[in-house]
Amino acid sequence: MLKNFSDINDENLVKMYRESGKMIYAGELFKRHLIMSYSISYKYLKDVAEAQDAVMNVFEKILTDLKKFEILNFKSWLHSVIRNHCLMLLRKKNINPVSESFDTSDENKIMKLDKYLHQPVEVLLKEKKLEMVEEAINMLNSKQKICIDLFYLKGKSYEEICEFTGFTNNEVKSFIQNGKRNLKIILTEKGIDLMIIIWLTAIV
Repeated sequence: MLKNFSDINDENLVKMYRESGKMIYAGELFKRHLIMSYSISYKYLKDVAEAQDAVMNVFEKILTDLKKFEILNFKSWLHSVIRNHCLMLLRKKNINPVSESFDTSDENKIMKLDKYLHQPVEVLLKEKKLEMVEEAINMLNSKQKICIDLFYLKGKSYEEICEFTGFTNNEVKSFIQNGKRNLKIILTEKGIDLMIIIWLTAIV
């Protein structure tokens, strides 16, 4: 069931996530800033697939960082984290960062993605994107399936999953990590764009 967080600002969502560890709060933050995150990544990396991977990697990283650091302005902090991540990737390739300005083709790509992601939820559901994600989860092995379902779809914390399943904390993390990797492969084969996967995860 979709929840309405429109009256809750970013910083309170961060607080709620820190206190509960539930993905539903982090997911709302990701959904709000997905377009910005992708646009920043694409400005630096100039490659759709690399920009998508960068956003995924940053989102995974900040799930931990949100619990470690006191964040006064989430949007500004996220902007800095993504920028630094992209600069690190460019340095590894010995590439000097290019200008942050968009050319026309860059802007068109971002606008196209923004238009698609901001369609009403009902439109995406009619296209059976969510159904395909659920079908893909069902293709995982039983341990990965239950951990992915509880963590992403039910919004449970690691501790709650351990209590529910009897798995250790390290086992839960491993099942989620491996399940997510396998899920990405399955969904890619089904032709679902990676950014849509992120968005669908965030709204469930």
